[in-house]
Amino acid sequence: MERVSKENYYLDIAQTVSERATCLRRKFGAIIVKNDVIISTGYNGAPRGRKNCSDMGECMRDKLGIPRGERYELCRAVHAEANAIIAAPRESMLGAVLYMVCTEPKTGEIIPKTCSCMMCKRLIINAGISTVIVRDTKDEFSVYNVADWIDNDDSLSGVFGY
Repeated sequence: MERVSKENYYLDIAQTVSERATCLRRKFGAIIVKNDVIISTGYNGAPRGRKNCSDMGECMRDKLGIPRGERYELCRAVHAEANAIIAAPRESMLGAVLYMVCTEPKTGEIIPKTCSCMMCKRLIINAGISTVIVRDTKDEFSVYNVADWIDNDDSLSGVFGY
């Protein structure tokens, strides 16, 4: 019997979490794990009590033709990473791993080479998370060392989007 790798086990869970996402552009699911214990989960969607884009049937950023990764102040959603961080105590996140999956809402297809936006990178750094693992295919993933995001500060590049 062949066992699924631990990374893909947690990525499978993050992918299931993404099924709760309400964004019309992309569905993200994130889980934070420390010492093989799931600390919290999060998916992208409007703040509690507000209408989701999926309920309204439109995305303001799509309507205005805004490229991905830009003008997040117009987005109704709280990102999956942010929601997972909000739901966890900081002491439990110190040295933890955040697993994330992004899928296409209509097909459920995995979107490869996805990573956190600049805002979520800042949240992940301040939360004390050490590693981010992002699913690229059903069996493959990318590993990001959060310390690299401190040394290579993409917010200084002047490049928008991702």
